[in-house]
Amino acid sequence: MAEPFPWRAAIHTGLCTLRLPPATFWALSPMEFAAMAGAFAPAEGFPTRAALDDLMTRFPDR
Repeated sequence: MAEPFPWRAAIHTGLCTLRLPPATFWALSPMEFAAMAGAFAPAEGFPTRAALDDLMTRFPDR
């Protein structure tokens, strides 16, 4: 049996965390909402400071 859709969490994320106006929240497609809520963020997380320093050294702003 499928789990029910987590409406309480979705509404809280959309209206409270993302601070979307209700009309915008309800107009989003499930894919748009998932993207805005971070569902497609990289699983490995954020780069370390050392990794950022390395990138900045290798690719300096000019």
